[in-house]
This record gives sequence, C-alpha cells and structure tokens, in this order.
Amino acid sequence: MAMEDKKTESKETKKKEEDKKEKQEKRKQPEKPKKTEAVVNAKNVPVSTLSSSAVCRFIKGKRIAKAVTELEDVSKLKRAIPMKGGIPHRKGKGMMSGRYATKTVGQFILLLKNLQANANVNGLENPVISEAFANIASRPYGRFGRVRKKRTNIKIKATEKKIREKGK
Repeated sequence: MAMEDKKTESKETKKKEEDKKEKQEKRKQPEKPKKTEAVVNAKNVPVSTLSSSAVCRFIKGKRIAKAVTELEDVSKLKRAIPMKGGIPHRKGKGMMSGRYATKTVGQFILLLKNLQANANVNGLENPVISEAFANIASRPYGRFGRVRKKRTNIKIKATEKKIREKGK
C-alpha cells in the first residue's frame, strides 16, 4: 500500500511540474523586435542655441566615438568648430571661420556618452549619428541677464550603419 501511494504521489508531482513548465512557457512574452535607433533628448540645456546648432552640424554623420574624441579636441582648444556668420577665421585647412565652444562641447560630450549607452542597450553595433538638431527652449522669466537666460533643446539620434564588404 505504501509503495502504491508513493508511486501515485510521484506521478502527481510530475504532472504538476509539467503543468508549471507549460504555464511558464505560455507566460514568456514574445521577443521584442530589435530597435534600429537610439535617441537622446535634452531639454533646457543652459548653452547657446547658435553654438549648439553648429556642434550638431559638426557631429552629424560621424560615429559616436569619433565625435566624442573630436569634441574633446575642441575642449582642449586644438580644433575649432566651423561656424557661419561674422566670425573670424581660424588656423588650419578646411575651415573658413569657427569658435571653441567649450561649454557647449562639454554638454554634448555628456549627451553622446548617454547616446552610446542607449545604443548598446538597443543592440546597435555600428551606431552613426543620423540626426542632430538644437532648438530654442523656453526662457526663464526674470532679470538674470543674457548668460543665465540661454536655453536650448537638443535631440540626437543614432542609427546602425551597415558595413560594406570589400571585394564585391
């Protein structure tokens, strides 16, 4: 009698375990589709909109790591950011006029590192900056003067770039 009870108990426990496994398999959500882009939004950043739009033009179409290294060169005053308008020319080839926007560059380096982290989470292998733009943000009310009233909204988007195979 005791042997039969043990056998029936073991059969019941096996059935329960199988039912649990089936339920867990049903519970598993289908895999989410792979994301093709990574985005960083920054609102009310206290930098000039003019210089940030110039930095956006400067980094657009580059890989994130390359853009960060070039912006670090700008912060060390080794390279200038090309700008348009009545700005004096700079040394070196390939640039008519430019500035060393160190404050803006510092904010952009933080944003690009964030963008790289987002790209890693989304599974992008070769992220390239496809969109980068800066817009005027809402200005604070009060008598602060020109410096503390600068506000900019920045959006940077990176998409995966396919690598071409050589020889084809």
